[in-house]
Amino acid sequence: MDHRQAAKDILAEIGEHNIVAAAHCATRLRLVVKDESKIDQQALDANPAVKGTFRVNGQYQIIIGPGDVDKVYAELIKLTGLKEATTDDLKAVAANGKKANPLMALVKVLSDIFVPLIPALVAGGLLMAVNNVLTSPGLFSAKSLVDMYPGISGIAGMINTFASAPFAFLPILLGFSAARRFGGNAFLGATMGMIMVMPSLVNGYDVANALATGKMTYWNIFGWNIARLVIRVRCCRC
Repeated sequence: MDHRQAAKDILAEIGEHNIVAAAHCATRLRLVVKDESKIDQQALDANPAVKGTFRVNGQYQIIIGPGDVDKVYAELIKLTGLKEATTDDLKAVAANGKKANPLMALVKVLSDIFVPLIPALVAGGLLMAVNNVLTSPGLFSAKSLVDMYPGISGIAGMINTFASAPFAFLPILLGFSAARRFGGNAFLGATMGMIMVMPSLVNGYDVANALATGKMTYWNIFGWNIARLVIRVRCCRC
């Protein structure tokens, strides 16, 4: 890709003086524009450097692709003379220019918290799939690969541990991400997540059994009995 030419073409299609601010993420140019009606959408759709476009939260986003978007962005900054901005800077500019829909604002908050966790969850899910291939009977024969070749049982156990970790300790990841999103101390957020997965607390899946057997434990706080209980995230193979 000729990154400078791609930037020139995109600038011409957006409008030379139509861009208020610009940033980029891993795959997209993120723009705040003055007037979206001035954008030549047909030309953008035909541009071979552009993989797609969409509008969200006051931003006009152009999909370029990993490995190219940062170079096109650098050329666009040179051509326009705009100041380089982060995605957070761009969100502030977009928010000042347009009052957010309350529902979209809620969706944005949730996405800001959960989207950073996606790589960890995807990695755990892929490792879980590998573990299922090794331990599920009926895939290659009546027995599982672990039963057929006991020597790989250690590998299967290690993979299962790695796969389970992001889900078993998801509250820690959520606490860290949520605290960072709301401007708090991310390490305190992670600490709250750690409290939620302390092994000394009764697992939410075991509450019925603990109550039935009288093994539920309590803290006595000023005469109030508070169950030592937490609802913990558990994957299907934990």
